[in-house]
Amino acid sequence: MQASEGSRAVSAAMSIASSLGLTADDAIVLHDSNKLTLRLLPCDTLARVAPVADQVAQFEIELAQRLAEAGCPVAALEPRVEPRVYERDGFVVTLWTYYEPVTDQAVSPADYANALKQLHAGMRTLDVPALTPHFTDRVEQAQQLVANRDRTPALADADRELLGGTLRKLRRLIGERGGADQLLHGEPHPGNVLTTKNGLLFIDLETCCRGPVEFDLAHAPEEVGDHYPGVDQDLLRECRILVLAMITTWRWDRGDQFPDGRRLGAEWLSQIRAALDRNGGLDTRG
Repeated sequence: MQASEGSRAVSAAMSIASSLGLTADDAIVLHDSNKLTLRLLPCDTLARVAPVADQVAQFEIELAQRLAEAGCPVAALEPRVEPRVYERDGFVVTLWTYYEPVTDQAVSPADYANALKQLHAGMRTLDVPALTPHFTDRVEQAQQLVANRDRTPALADADRELLGGTLRKLRRLIGERGGADQLLHGEPHPGNVLTTKNGLLFIDLETCCRGPVEFDLAHAPEEVGDHYPGVDQDLLRECRILVLAMITTWRWDRGDQFPDGRRLGAEWLSQIRAALDRNGGLDTRG
């Protein structure tokens, strides 16, 4: 967030926590991009803060509760307050359990794959609303962003053509494979996985969508896919390039606030070209 907006977001989170009986005299910023993640002290609560117009917090809370009840490895909501979305000063705030990170052990690909498999198994038991977005809806959003020069003014023409063609072609190819769809996390990359004394826990469920499990695996380190049973490796390779094209597109949005995002966007464009070359020079003109 912008500095002025960030200070207001911190104040909103601390004020809400205090009004609920949680002592919040200080806030440590754990992550700052389009959304702010805070550790409130001394109550030791995790707060996620987003602008009112930019969130699906209620969906995330309801899903987190249902997944926890199904025994899935997800972070829990703050048990000392009512599990709902709180609003103040133009921000929505959700309150979660804070987990002390375990930093003295590396996450093995097998453990990562097993946790994701457990999450997917639990998700298959849920009756989710028909309006839950499909992964192709997110691809379409990326395509619209690439096509909008006002929102991506710094994107060179050759790079715009590369991203647009890659998104269009892979969206079609993956759809033609006809893989089984189910509820997915949407972005189970390492930044959304906590290493805790209770094992691996997934956070940030607002990105949930429907699609093949390979779309989720495409966000994880490559070695994880080797330990997940029944994976279509060809589909996974296509999903990896698709996901790379999507996250690269977000970095060229003039409103993107991801730390060091523009440098990453340029680096990822090179990775897309290399991945396409390794996969036989996918023709992105069709």
